Amino acid sequence: MAMKNWPGLDTSAIAASLVHTNEHNISGDTISGFGMKSKVAALIDDIRSAMYPNIYDTNTLDASQLELAATGKLDKAAVLLDCMIAEVLVNRCEQSKTRTAECNECKETARRLTIEFMNQLAAVAETLNTDIVAAYNGDPAAISFEEILLSYPGFEAISIYRLAHVLYKMGLPLLPRIMTEQAHSKTGIDIHPGATVGQYFFIDHGTGVVIGETCTIGDHVKIYQGVTLGAKSFELDADGNPVKGVKRHPNIEDGVVIYAGATILGGETTIGKGSVIGGNVWLTESVEPGSTVYNTAPGTVIK
Repeated sequence: MAMKNWPGLDTSAIAASLVHTNEHNISGDTISGFGMKSKVAALIDDIRSAMYPNIYDTNTLDASQLELAATGKLDKAAVLLDCMIAEVLVNRCEQSKTRTAECNECKETARRLTIEFMNQLAAVAETLNTDIVAAYNGDPAAISFEEILLSYPGFEAISIYRLAHVLYKMGLPLLPRIMTEQAHSKTGIDIHPGATVGQYFFIDHGTGVVIGETCTIGDHVKIYQGVTLGAKSFELDADGNPVKGVKRHPNIEDGVVIYAGATILGGETTIGKGSVIGGNVWLTESVEPGSTVYNTAPGTVIK
């Protein structure tokens, strides 16, 4: 119907057109859309508040309250994650027309995966503590661990990535990507949840960093802003579409430092242990352990 005093504007007709246009993306109550994004943000907040209560929680707690407060946050996180996983699984089933929206198998799977995820949080926290140490030792401007937790975009992105990576390894679609893309929008750091990242990882400054899905990164690696660990090219199928699941991003071994603006491409490219990659270097070939790579006027030099 036309809006009163708005001649020429029929919002009901526009709504009908929008619903019809996007009906292939809408499946009743089986997916939450932007509601899912809000739920993911709440999940991240609850989990990190349980890990670091007096950092991420809005309440000030004394030592006697920490475990009780963390338990409450974890309870909320478990219920929320269970619901989200069930929604995603049921939606996937609906798309394949193999089950109904009341699929008990999906609900049982969601509960199992939620418990599996929650039981890995202590290990994730231990790894994140190595990342905090790496940031503190790697940045002379850092004056405390609290400063890193509260203000470093690199830790913000890494902490969300490590949670998302656990879900990714469990074979869950959608949720891990929503998590890391939220980190991307907040920090400018894009880490695909499928990437494998070792301990003591530090991203300094961070804006513009891209780490691809099949990238592997060892321990004690430090990278600066604007670094791209990407794909050199995409393998295409007979219809000209990218082939999924192919190793296409580089391998970064232990103790490597990559300076600002460097681009390293290709699934067969390996940066050897202890190497230093200079700023704005473009690499599509492997370098031996202990190499130094830098730019000169004529081109790239590898020592």
